[in-house]
Amino acid sequence: MRKYYIDNIRWMTIVLVVIYHVIYMFNGIIVEGVIGPVTEVRCQDTVQYLLYPWFMVILFIISGMCAKYYLDDHSDREFIRVRTRKLLVPSTIGLLVFGWIQGYFNMAVSNAFDTMPDTMPGIVMYLLMVASGTGVLWTIQVMWVLSMVLILVRRIERGCLNELGKKTNIAIMIALVIPVWGAAQILNTPVICVYRFGIYGVCFLLGYYLFSHDTVISQLEKYHIPLLIAAAFAGLFYTYCYYGEDYAQSPVVNCPLAILYAWLACLAVIGCVRRWGDRTGALAQFMTKKSFGLYVFHYLPLSASAYFLTKYTQLNGAGIYAMTATAAFGGGLLLYEIISRIPVLRWCVLGIKKESSNVSG
Repeated sequence: MRKYYIDNIRWMTIVLVVIYHVIYMFNGIIVEGVIGPVTEVRCQDTVQYLLYPWFMVILFIISGMCAKYYLDDHSDREFIRVRTRKLLVPSTIGLLVFGWIQGYFNMAVSNAFDTMPDTMPGIVMYLLMVASGTGVLWTIQVMWVLSMVLILVRRIERGCLNELGKKTNIAIMIALVIPVWGAAQILNTPVICVYRFGIYGVCFLLGYYLFSHDTVISQLEKYHIPLLIAAAFAGLFYTYCYYGEDYAQSPVVNCPLAILYAWLACLAVIGCVRRWGDRTGALAQFMTKKSFGLYVFHYLPLSASAYFLTKYTQLNGAGIYAMTATAAFGGGLLLYEIISRIPVLRWCVLGIKKESSNVSG
């Protein structure tokens, strides 16, 4: 039986990712690699603090849950093959084939071309654009690595952790914020701050061993209102304390308050969507099918439109926000519809073999 609340959490989170990136492109907090402020009003920057601590964490929890459901009916070999095609291929081969275009606009937005000598060989420039074009694909790169780690963990623990996960109650779930905070302090790559293997790895495994059990989810559903209230207070307090500081870098990103808020938000979202959103409809079905494509492609039309609108037009800030958001959603979905229909290219960029395939991380 399909768990609609998982589908809904995924696509709604991806919608929030797109909104976050629109605000991020014109934010006044982290100014490297973005256009920067286009309005005098900066209250929209608070959205970054309210979203960034948890929305990637919950995607890794959901990915771990989906890994459990898949491995219940498939072999390790099938899991490795499918995850490699859906996650590793788009984030490696797809970068070489298509991702360099994103890299071009990333470098254009950050004015990187102005600092490069005219004598730079074309192949070097191409490789730089490929590296810069990784963008949002870092998520599926990390998911693939964690999927391979999961196979090793399964062979070592032989089902013991799965049985332990079934017995977890709400108090233990809340207390797990302590090991999650500990994991957030380790395995973080220098310079490129998004590769947080510690916290994402632990949350992926918790998704597999803990949140994949209906008994656990039922408890989150039972306490969804208290969890939502606690998460709201934690999020507002975190934003009040750290507004104006770089929320994506240590020490803010890994501080106890940020992790507490992230964990409570994830518990609340799972409980609330299970309670209120464990159903489907026309919009939910559409977004479930298209959300992966929206995630992969949204940043290209977003960054391209932001670059051209600010460089070649005199639009006011509100108009730039509106048109950039439209480009991100509409352009992302349009690119997905086009590329998902082109043989070979759809395998390279999306990891799908045929037009009707439904891809999700």
